[in-house]
Amino acid sequence: MTEYTVPGTSGLTMNEPLLWERGREGRCGFSLPRRDVPETELPAELETPGPDLPDLSELDVVRHYTRLSHWNFGVDTGSYPLGSCTMKYNPKTNEVQASRPGFAQAHPLLPASMSQGILQLMHDLQTHLAEITGLPHVTLQPAAGAHGEYTGMRIFYAYHQAQGRQRRKVLIPDTAHGTNPASASMCGYQTIPVKSSEKGVLSVQAVKELMDEDTAGIMVTNPNTLGLFEQNIREIAEIVHDKGGLIYCDGANFNALMGIVDMAQIGVDVLHLNLHKTFAAPHGGGGPGSGPVCVTSELEPYLPVPRIIADNGKYALSDDFPDSIGRLHTFYGNVGVMIKAASYILSLGPDLKKVSQLAVLNANYIKEQLKDSFYLPYDRQCMHECVFSDAWQEKTKVSTLDIAKRLLDFGFHPPTIYFPLVVSGAMMVEPTETESKEDLDRFVQAMQIIAREARENPDILHQAPTKTKVGRMNETMAARNPCLTG
Repeated sequence: MTEYTVPGTSGLTMNEPLLWERGREGRCGFSLPRRDVPETELPAELETPGPDLPDLSELDVVRHYTRLSHWNFGVDTGSYPLGSCTMKYNPKTNEVQASRPGFAQAHPLLPASMSQGILQLMHDLQTHLAEITGLPHVTLQPAAGAHGEYTGMRIFYAYHQAQGRQRRKVLIPDTAHGTNPASASMCGYQTIPVKSSEKGVLSVQAVKELMDEDTAGIMVTNPNTLGLFEQNIREIAEIVHDKGGLIYCDGANFNALMGIVDMAQIGVDVLHLNLHKTFAAPHGGGGPGSGPVCVTSELEPYLPVPRIIADNGKYALSDDFPDSIGRLHTFYGNVGVMIKAASYILSLGPDLKKVSQLAVLNANYIKEQLKDSFYLPYDRQCMHECVFSDAWQEKTKVSTLDIAKRLLDFGFHPPTIYFPLVVSGAMMVEPTETESKEDLDRFVQAMQIIAREARENPDILHQAPTKTKVGRMNETMAARNPCLTG
C-alpha cells in the first residue's frame, strides 16, 4: 500500500542526548574571579554530596538548549489548529510594548501619582472592552478564564443576596466549558446539567422546564464548545430573567464575535473574556493569563476592588465600594497581558470585526473541505471552530488518537481531541483568522490523505508518528509513572 506524503511537511528527525549523557568529567562552563580572601576549610556539618549535575562546557549547554528550542512547535513554526484554545498568531509589536522599561520595571507598590501611565492604559482598556462587548462596566482583575468564571459566580451570589433570598442552583449546558461547573460549585451552587438539542444548541423548552425561582441563573458558553452560536439565547435570557435569574456568558470563544455581537442586547448580564486567547497574548504553557469580567449597570456595585477611577484627568485605585465582592488577586492582575491586549485593540481598531469574520470564514472553509472525509455530527454553519469525529474511521479500527498522531508526521500540530464530550471521538479544529488559504489547503490535504490511509492501510496510522524523534508514547504509563529527570 502507498504511504502518502505532503511535500515539505515531514516530521522532526533530530536527535539530542541528555546533558548527563553529554557531560565529561573535568569540563567547566564558567569561571570565577580570583579569590581575594584566604581559603578556609568548610565545617563538616555544612558539607553535602551536592546535586548530581554533569560537567559541561559552555558550548555543550548553549548548543543543547538551542537544539531543543528548535523542537518547539508553535504558531511561529506552523499551523496550530487547537480547538477551543485560539492558538492565534500574536503580532510581535505587542510584546515590544509590554516589555518597555516604563511598564516592565514599574513596581505594583508605586503610588498612583507615579503610575498614571499604566493606570490610564488600564482604564482605557476597560473602556475598549466595554465598547466591544456592549457591557458597560469591566474589571481587569481576574487572572484567567476560570478565575473570571469564579468572579462571575461571586457576583451572582452577591446579587441574589442583595435581593433578600439566596438561590441554590445554576444551570449549565452540556456544551459549556468544563470549568463552568467547578466555578459555580466553588460559590456554593448546585449545578444542573442542560442537554442540548439535536441541533447542538440549547433548546428553549429545556431551559424553561428547569428554570425556577430557586435557580440563580445559567452559564452559557457562546459560541458553544461545538463551535455553534447559541441562536436561542435571547428567548432563553427572557425565560431566565422572568424568573429573577441572571445570564453568565463564558466568552472564551469571543474570537468569533468581536464587533459582531452586542452581548447586552442578547441578554447577557455577566461575561468573561480571555485576553490571553482573543486579544493577543500568547496562550499555552500555563500562562500568565487575564480574564476580565464585563457586567451590566445593575451588577456594577458587586465588581471586585480595587477599581480604577478617573477624576479630572487623574487616575487612582479605590476600595470605596461597599457592595463589592472584594479583592480577587494580588495587586491588580497580570498587567503585562493587559498591555498586549491594549496594543492589539489599538493597532487593529475597526478591523477587530474583520478578525472574527476571517476566523469564522476559515473554520467554515475547513468544515466544507473535510466533511466528506470525516464525520461531521452537526452539519451547520459553524463559528471559529468545527468538530468532526472518527465515526467513519472506526470501521478499520482507526481512532481519533491515531489520526492526531499521524498529523505529526505531516508537520501539523494536532487539533483538540476527545472534546467536547458530547461528541464521541471528537476532533475540534480551530484554524484562527491568520492562516492563509495555502496553509489551510495544506492542512486539508494532509487530513484527506490520512482519511485515505485509514481506509487503505490503517496500520500506518496505528504506528504513527514515525517521522518524529519520539514515536508513539505509552500515554497511560507516562501519566502514571512520569520520569522527569535524567
